[in-house]
Amino acid sequence: MDTIERALEFEQTKMKSLSTSDRIEISREAKQLILELNQIYKDKKDESIMDIMKRLTAIKQKVEKRLKGRPLTA
Repeated sequence: MDTIERALEFEQTKMKSLSTSDRIEISREAKQLILELNQIYKDKKDESIMDIMKRLTAIKQKVEKRLKGRPLTA
């Protein structure tokens, strides 16, 4: 259950005024946690684990959206 505790702790971290390298680290850490949680979910089929994965995915998408920047207009 260490992975679940790390995921819950990760959710509580502040995501303001981050540098690009911080954003990359957060994105990679979120991806790793999601993959680990997915392995646990395959065994236990617990909906609370799925909810944690969904919240982590939302955080990851926000960070990656900021990394990619705005699309150029024609």
